[in-house]
Amino acid sequence: MRLVQVFVPRGDLDLVLETATATGVDYTVSRQTDHGEFEALVSVPVPPAAVEPFLSELRTAGLDEDAYTVVTAAETIVSDRTDELHREFDGTRISREELQSRAADLAPAASTYFILLVVSTIIATAGLLLDSAATIIGAMVVAPLMGPALSASVGVVVDDDALARRGIFLQVVGIAVAVATAAVIGWALRGTVLLPPGFDITTVPEIRERITPSVLALFLALGSGVAGVISLVRNVGSVLVGVAIAVALVPPAATAGLGIAWGHPAVVLTAGTLVLVNVLSINLTALILLWLSGYRPHRTERIDHVYGQLRSRIVVILVAIAVLSVVLGGVTYGTYQTAAVEHDIRTELEAMSDDPEYEGLYFQESDVEYELVDVYTGGRASVTVLVERPPGEQEPPDFADVVRDRLESATDVDLEVAVELVDTQRSG
Repeated sequence: MRLVQVFVPRGDLDLVLETATATGVDYTVSRQTDHGEFEALVSVPVPPAAVEPFLSELRTAGLDEDAYTVVTAAETIVSDRTDELHREFDGTRISREELQSRAADLAPAASTYFILLVVSTIIATAGLLLDSAATIIGAMVVAPLMGPALSASVGVVVDDDALARRGIFLQVVGIAVAVATAAVIGWALRGTVLLPPGFDITTVPEIRERITPSVLALFLALGSGVAGVISLVRNVGSVLVGVAIAVALVPPAATAGLGIAWGHPAVVLTAGTLVLVNVLSINLTALILLWLSGYRPHRTERIDHVYGQLRSRIVVILVAIAVLSVVLGGVTYGTYQTAAVEHDIRTELEAMSDDPEYEGLYFQESDVEYELVDVYTGGRASVTVLVERPPGEQEPPDFADVVRDRLESATDVDLEVAVELVDTQRSG
């Protein structure tokens, strides 16, 4: 339930009471005894779904917009009269005015926002370098990215340009700050005793996950956007949803920063693409769901204008996502190809171990070097095959060439094969 309190300017009391009566809500009137500009305070307990219709009726009736209208959440209402109101005003979403207010509150002051974002990025960067998923998740609790992501969309839908601009500004600058913070940390740590000699960021699983994104990554961003709008509209679970949104943005942004520090353009490209696709997808989902939820500007003459802006933004975002998805699609295909080559090599070596022609020999994959870039540049995969043989056993002539031909036939990829022969005795 909500308690709507209207500070009624002098001369408007009858207007407010008639509107409340016509809307079918209960009210009480506290008359002012001083000589201020307000003559009474009207208190109206209503369900959340009734707030927006009641305020719209007041505005239509001509209540001065300079009047104070305060909406507060009522913790407990003890009355059987509320059942009828809930039946009449069925719904779970909050009013447009509450939505606008909550969106503004979720986007903190710039100083607080950037401090929390820098702290979150520092923790996330440490988690990436340590390959610690728990540390990365902990950093997401601190990240304040839910507010700007949703306030920008709310501002567009309800025709609040200041709120929309602030949300967009905080998102764009915030992501840039996250990338820069991670780059500075990476540059400061690189070559120190805190990281092993020859440390390669591309070999860390948590980092590799962000530099080999697939098209499936879109589902995380789209799902986060849906959850964000639901939590905002229904006023539930904003902390957990904020973690989901931060997971989609901060770790890949930090990965892009580490790519800058280590001088890996491919890391910057793939992780940066993932960040952009995620932030665009979250905003796209929020715009569409807020409009479908029925939120509109309170001035009816502005609805068509806002609808036109909304369509333009959605088209631009969709085009941007489609362009960026080319990179995701390329990474998805390349990752599949490298995995397929490794699988085919492993399968063929198992088949060779069972082949009577090579009785006594046991083949196993020692190492496969076939990177994503090799798929598109035509680079040869480098394979090291470990072959166990009984002591004193002689391998067939041109054995390495024979193994290479078998593996190339299985993978349909040019290979460079090195065969390591090991005399092995196995106990019975």
